[in-house]
Amino acid sequence: MVKVLADPSLQAKMHQYQIVGRAAPTPKNPVPKIYRMRLFAKNTVLAKSRFWYFMKKLNKAKKSGGELLAVNELFDKGPTKVKNYGIWLRYESRTNTHNMYKEFRDVTINGAVSQM
Repeated sequence: MVKVLADPSLQAKMHQYQIVGRAAPTPKNPVPKIYRMRLFAKNTVLAKSRFWYFMKKLNKAKKSGGELLAVNELFDKGPTKVKNYGIWLRYESRTNTHNMYKEFRDVTINGAVSQM
């Protein structure tokens, strides 16, 4: 009997991050607006990358012309009981864009998102 081991990178759990950043101060705008996002990613590098992806869409602030103020990992307060989590997502198929709602049961929100 042959035992097949999966690649550990495929088994990585999702983590929830809070990232705070803004566009870099300029003479035209010395105090730019600060943005805070809660994102799910496998590590901090991917979370920062997603933050700058959405910042480009929101207000034309790129990584080269911006700064991160804080990167924190968020944890559940008391993961002692099982809860239902509902996740709304949007995906593109070959023909169209679809909205989807799916529910998961887990003790943490990170575990529920990892089940997807």
